[in-house]
Amino acid sequence: MERLAAEAAEKLKGASADEVITWAAETFGERICITSSMTDAVIVDLASRHVPGIDVLFLDTGYHFAETIGTRDAVSVVYPVNVINVTPPTTVQEQDAELGPKLYARNPDLCCYLRKVVPLEQSLEPYDAWITGVRREETDTRTSTQVVQWDAKRQMVKVNPIVEWTQKDVDDYIAEHGVLVNPLVYDGYPSIGCRTCTARVANGADPRSGRWAGTAKTECGIHT
Repeated sequence: MERLAAEAAEKLKGASADEVITWAAETFGERICITSSMTDAVIVDLASRHVPGIDVLFLDTGYHFAETIGTRDAVSVVYPVNVINVTPPTTVQEQDAELGPKLYARNPDLCCYLRKVVPLEQSLEPYDAWITGVRREETDTRTSTQVVQWDAKRQMVKVNPIVEWTQKDVDDYIAEHGVLVNPLVYDGYPSIGCRTCTARVANGADPRSGRWAGTAKTECGIHT
C-alpha cells in the first residue's frame, strides 16, 4: 500500500480532482471514505459524483457552532452520501469532570487529541484510504502535501484531490455547482473549527488566523 501511494503520487501529479477521485474509487472501492469539517461541501460534492453513497466522517467534538451542525445535517439531505457522526469516547461534561473545565484553553493540543485525533483514528479503521479537502496553500505545514500519500501513522492511503487548488478555485467551484457552504463563512469565519477556538478574521487577513488565535498552534493534529 505504501508503494501504491508513492506510485500514484507520481502518476497523478497535475491531475484534476475528478481524475484523482476516479482513481481512488477504482482502487479502493467501498473501503474509502471522506472526512469533512463542514466548512463547505466541496470535497463531498466532488466525491459523491463518482462514489454515490460514500461515507462522510464528521468529527462531532461537542464544541461545534450550531451552524456547523446545521451544515452537517444539510449535507446528509442534499448529497447522496452517508454522513457518519463521529464522537469522542467522553462527553464534554465527562472530560471537564476528569481533566477540569476549559481544557481547550489550558491545553489545546490535548483537547484536540482527545476529541479529534483519537476518534478519527478509531473511525478510520474499516477503510484502506480516506479523501480529504487539504490544500497546500492553507498553512506552512501543508506545503509539501502530495495528491496521494502514505499515512504511516494510520497505515492507510490519504488522498488529497484538491491539494493544488487556490481559494479562488474553491470559490469558483462553489459558485459553478451551487455547493453548500457553512453560513459562518460569510460572517467572517473562512476556516471553521470548534466555537471555543475559532474567531472571526479581519478582511484580508490569513484565512486560518482565527484558528487558535493568540497561540502558536496551527493544526489540530489530524493532518500532521
